[in-house]
This record gives sequence, C-alpha cells and structure tokens, in this order.
Amino acid sequence: MANAINWFEIPTSDFERAKKFYEAVLAAEIPVQQMGPAMMGFFPYDGEGGVSGAIVHCEGYEPCHKGVMIYLNGGDDLSEMLSRVEPAGGKIVQEKTQITPDIGYMATFNDTEGNKISIHSSN
Repeated sequence: MANAINWFEIPTSDFERAKKFYEAVLAAEIPVQQMGPAMMGFFPYDGEGGVSGAIVHCEGYEPCHKGVMIYLNGGDDLSEMLSRVEPAGGKIVQEKTQITPDIGYMATFNDTEGNKISIHSSN
C-alpha cells in the first residue's frame, strides 16, 4: 500500500459556491461531473498514483467542522494558498504554524460550506 488515503470527498450545501471557493483558493479549475445522484467537482490530480478528491453535493452529505481533518497540499509554501482563503469567502481559524522543522507547516480554515480543512507545506 503506497498511500493510506486514496480519495476524499468534501460535502457541500451550495455546490457552485463551494466550487468557486476551491477554485480561488487552489488557483485551479475544478472540473464537474454528475455521477449518479452526486454532483462532483474534482481536485487537481496528476494521474500518477497520488491522492485526490472532490467536493460533493448529494443527499446524505452534510458539511461539518467537527469531523475528519483533511490536509490539502499547500505546495512549497502554504502562505500563498492561505492568502486566498478569506477573499474567497472562507475564514482562517489557525494561521500558518510550524509543526516541527522536519515536518513543516500547517494552517486551518473553514470553507464556505462550514467544513474545517487544513493545508500543509514544507516551508
């Protein structure tokens, strides 16, 4: 097993609002596809065995800030991504903080849907 995680889904209550938010924060397009009863917007993925996920709008999916913590890849320095959170409608709940010198940095925000998400970077 190369990765403990191979997929994640972030619930939305307003799919278009969430799509706009994540496109702004990630500075990337979120392609959309209807998959059965679920509307899904896909995070960037290189197709080389890395981990990806989607924002999802479907019955039974409910945003929450008390559930599982997901860490998005903040690139070389998460400060750039973090700087786009509040202008896109989110709220920073933990500023960039060093975990350890070897592990790097993390920050946490609430998205427009009420989910608590973290980002990680080496610098």
